[in-house]
Amino acid sequence: MVFHNADLPVLFHHADTLAVARQRRAVNATRLQLLLLVLGAVPASLPWQGKLGGSLQVVSALGALAYAGVLLLTFRSAGHRATSHWQLNRSAAEFIKSLSWRYAVHGAPFDSGAADPAGLFAARMEAGLGELRKVGWQDPREGADGGPGPAGELITAPMRRLREKPFSVRKETYVRDRLIEQRNWYHRRTVVSRHATALWSATIVLLTLLALLLTVLRAFSVTDSSAVPGLLSASAAACLAWSEIRRHQPLISAHSLVEEDLAAMHTAMETTVTEEQWANAVYETERIVSPQHTDWLVRHRS
Repeated sequence: MVFHNADLPVLFHHADTLAVARQRRAVNATRLQLLLLVLGAVPASLPWQGKLGGSLQVVSALGALAYAGVLLLTFRSAGHRATSHWQLNRSAAEFIKSLSWRYAVHGAPFDSGAADPAGLFAARMEAGLGELRKVGWQDPREGADGGPGPAGELITAPMRRLREKPFSVRKETYVRDRLIEQRNWYHRRTVVSRHATALWSATIVLLTLLALLLTVLRAFSVTDSSAVPGLLSASAAACLAWSEIRRHQPLISAHSLVEEDLAAMHTAMETTVTEEQWANAVYETERIVSPQHTDWLVRHRS
């Protein structure tokens, strides 16, 4: 049996779609702000100002517009709260996904001995989503009039079918479509973060070296220009800020550790985990791949 994201509840897809959209908006806004800050420093490094009407300097006016754009984006970002909505919807999506997998493959607390697994699943789901609503997550099931919205059923037909399968099928499906898929995802993200770290580190070093060279030349009166090193410094600072915002370096360590833990869990599930130990093994795997666990590793490994 194959079980993928398409088999998860509609509520997961709603939160996942919103998380992707809000993340894109937040990242694009930050990228544009940094770019405009660098562009605002360009006029000071140009010898030509392009006067218009005898007094208006066109290049400096463009720099002023760039700074005004930064302020506008800052106010808009504060109003839209894209980053907050992104993180809340990502937390909701991953919580729904994890709980759904645990229910479908008899992971704790929805093991084979549970008296009413469907009722327990609904209770745990509502309790977790209720906590997210307290901190600002907008539940799509709550319409404008306070009534339930079109969120679909929480337990899908594929989830029920997988839960009814024997242990060997549930184990094979979970290991292949959840554990290995997550392990590969963390490996890909580690590779991407390493490449990004190398790229931005090289860019920062190059810009800083150029600024250093020009500053040394000015110190020995070889050149009189002091504006270009300032532009290079602003560019290096923007690159550094972008790298820190994207958290490439701490994510390398965190994702590598999660990948190692998943590899160990994969080995255990294939060799030593029995049907009696299965529920706790699934619970531990879901704990490892949770965003909260990754954020904890990022904070303590950065």
